[in-house]
Amino acid sequence: MTVEKNPKRYATFPPEVASVAAARRFVGDTLRNWGVDEVDDAMLLTSELVTNAIVHAGTEVEVVCEALGGQVRVEVHDRHQARRIPVPGDQVSGRGLLFPETLAISWGVTYGQGDKQVWFTVPGVSGEKPPPPPPSYEEIVTAPRPTRPTVDELAHRTAQSAQDALGADCVYVLLTEDDADLVLKATSGVRPEGTALEMGLEGATVGGRGVYADLGGSPYNLPALQAAGIRSLVTAPFVVDGRGIGLIIAASRDAAHFNEADVERLQQVADRQAPSLERARLMELERARRGWLGFLAEASSLLAGTLDQQMTMALVSQLIVPRLATWCALFTVRDNGAALPAYAWHADETMVADLRVLLDLLPPAPPPAEPGPWEGFGPAPSEGMPPTAHRVTGDVAHEFPLLARGRSIGMLVVGGPKGARFNRDMLELTEDLAGRAALAIDNARLYEEQADMSRTLQRSLLPPEIPVIPGLDVSVVYEPAGESSEVGGDFYDVFSVGSRWRFAIGDVCGTGPEAASVTGLARQALRILGREDYAITEVLQRLNALILDEGSRARFLTLLHGEVEPLEDGSARVTYVTAGHPPPLFLSPAGTVVGDDESDLMLGAFPEAEYSLRTVTLGPGHLLLGFTDGVTERRNGDRLLGDDRGLERILAGCAGLGAGAVAARVSRAVRAFSGEPSHDDMALIVLRIEE
Repeated sequence: MTVEKNPKRYATFPPEVASVAAARRFVGDTLRNWGVDEVDDAMLLTSELVTNAIVHAGTEVEVVCEALGGQVRVEVHDRHQARRIPVPGDQVSGRGLLFPETLAISWGVTYGQGDKQVWFTVPGVSGEKPPPPPPSYEEIVTAPRPTRPTVDELAHRTAQSAQDALGADCVYVLLTEDDADLVLKATSGVRPEGTALEMGLEGATVGGRGVYADLGGSPYNLPALQAAGIRSLVTAPFVVDGRGIGLIIAASRDAAHFNEADVERLQQVADRQAPSLERARLMELERARRGWLGFLAEASSLLAGTLDQQMTMALVSQLIVPRLATWCALFTVRDNGAALPAYAWHADETMVADLRVLLDLLPPAPPPAEPGPWEGFGPAPSEGMPPTAHRVTGDVAHEFPLLARGRSIGMLVVGGPKGARFNRDMLELTEDLAGRAALAIDNARLYEEQADMSRTLQRSLLPPEIPVIPGLDVSVVYEPAGESSEVGGDFYDVFSVGSRWRFAIGDVCGTGPEAASVTGLARQALRILGREDYAITEVLQRLNALILDEGSRARFLTLLHGEVEPLEDGSARVTYVTAGHPPPLFLSPAGTVVGDDESDLMLGAFPEAEYSLRTVTLGPGHLLLGFTDGVTERRNGDRLLGDDRGLERILAGCAGLGAGAVAARVSRAVRAFSGEPSHDDMALIVLRIEE
């Protein structure tokens, strides 16, 4: 299969979590179509870089794939102006930049006017010669499948070979981890007294070779070895390129079992097997490292998908337990600077409640500045401790600061049973995950604070309650768009002006603080001017001037403002003005719906705008429906709810219903019109003359 010269494919993705998986699929499908067999690295790098761009740049992302001879170049563009590479968790020296450094042939960053691209190249396909024909079914079925032995398998073979060569009672193979500690990988033979010999080898290091008769001169734990019945040892190091990678030990109950010739034989076994052990170890480390990188990429995608603090902390815990630790706890910094427990999880769910009790008993303390061992359960008081406390208090644990935007927001603690080993790679992986978790938790905190402020501001822009009006049934509905944390621009109000009642429903262009300022100005101006007995048209003219006085920071406002005056015969006179707003609809008890087709100019657009008053008399059972364009412009594909008098048909089916039932039915119909979240606020006001 050949590839056309320098083909390119482009795809643009919105700044949302689902784009990460979509970008992965785009790159994977593109490279496979070009004949690239190994696409995992490219997909992993794409996932990481797209996640970074979405989380940190917050702009749309463009992914470009280009075939360059025997390589493939992938570019991830964002529109952020900052001249830096966004890396999740970069406050804690995360692994983000190690992804392209480790997996790519080459990589870099290119800045343009208004955008930035991070690019990398990976092996591709060569167009110089076609690939071999695919194998037949028989060849696939009968072909031998080469398998590489694991480190443990090679260690067992080595131990057995040494036992056969030396006639030892037991042989132990230990290999280094983290370039320091020796870890037992395999044994061959009978292990006297259970695990006593392994206990005697704790703390062993890669050293020279030698014979230890009657354990004289042995560097190991003599009482433990003697308790195991061992009387002599012979040792030899595994050496690769002049570097010790492990130790092989042959043991015997006979004090005079080994001699110097046995040292040579054991060293020959070690020298013969050392290269294979090291290759297998490095391959397993590479596979594990790729798994960790994939784990981090998927963790970033998951953490970017929630803006709820508790949900984020629960997700972090589920990622850690049981993959990296037996239990974990997250602490958040409070106003006094102390880190207090906020969430805890244990692999044994029956222990979660007791773990939380133990954490709550700890004295408050500031979060750590650096990762390290955690001894928080040491000074825990005995009073109030659950009966299962011993299952946790003796555990080995490590702590990691949660750093976001240059400040500490808490800490992450992970633990495992006494004797458990957290090797360097696991600690580095957890540290990296802690950095990503910190940023996700802080983002969720900021979002919740903004949402709380928006809800508080929105409540202040709506009347605290709708008054009870004799002879008039009133109902209102306000629904903000989707789950936006910004305050909306729709509002309503009903208030008294002497013996009359005024109502208003409006829509400010846009959302956020600027829209809120116009909403607050309009609502208060309507009340103040109305109670000063200004006519409705005069109120709108003065409000128009007030908005224009705000200058460039002001927003346009559409408004339906009117007055209801009860009459002695049980009917009511309604006068109103529509300023760029959808005119109201009127429903009779017989189900007839009528309404105006015209509206005056919106407020805040033209200083010379004039407003005309309209008057209608409503008898008992008649009602007025005021609404914002979030109702009629509710979209389902290419159709709007207001098309072909859609709202009029809905309202016609409400004949005979009270104001509350009409408001509920209309709002229900608006929501049911489309399965997609609404992108505009919705407000309704229903005024019905009681019968």
